[in-house]
Order: sequence, then C-alpha cells, then structure tokens
Amino acid sequence: MAVTGDETESAATGDIPAYQLRSPNSGLAQSFVMAASPGSMESPSSQHTEEVTRKREVRLMKNREAARECRRKKKEYVKCLENRVAVLENQNKTLIEELKALKDIYCHKAE
Repeated sequence: MAVTGDETESAATGDIPAYQLRSPNSGLAQSFVMAASPGSMESPSSQHTEEVTRKREVRLMKNREAARECRRKKKEYVKCLENRVAVLENQNKTLIEELKALKDIYCHKAE
C-alpha cells in the first residue's frame, strides 16, 4: 500500500489529518487517521490565539515605548526652538538699538 498526499474531507475540519492508502494491486482506497501525541492535542486555534495575543501585546508595548520616545524628542526639539527664538529676539533687539544709535550719529553729522 502507498500513502498518497490526498487528505480526506474529515481532514478539512482542521482537527487531525487523515490520509488515504492505495493498494497498488486493487486500486481501492482505505482511509486512516494520523495519531497525535496527547501534548499536541491542544486545539491549534487556542495556540494560534495565544500567539496572536502575545504578538499584539509585544507590538503594543513597543508602540508605547516608541510613542514615549517620540514625545520626548519632540519636547526637546520644541525647547531648542524656543531657546533659538529667545536668542534671535535678543540679537534682533541689539541690532535695532545699534541701528538707532548709528542713525542718531549720522543725523547729527548731517546737521
């Protein structure tokens, strides 16, 4: 008898794979079911659900960390911009005062 890769309809349920044996002489098919060890009898859907849940929790945890880091970097960036604004405002104020002083000096010489 030879084992074929054809699974029977009962295997389509996803429970336990069933295969057909074909006798080379008779051509008749006999079905048999593969036995599984008791430890692997846990439903594949619950294993899949646990794996999906674990992956989701890991993904959410990584996302929280990334969001926290992003907020920290944004806060640092805004603080740097505020410092730069303060420096430029001071520089602008100084240049305006210098311009007024130069205008006063120029106006007095013209008189």
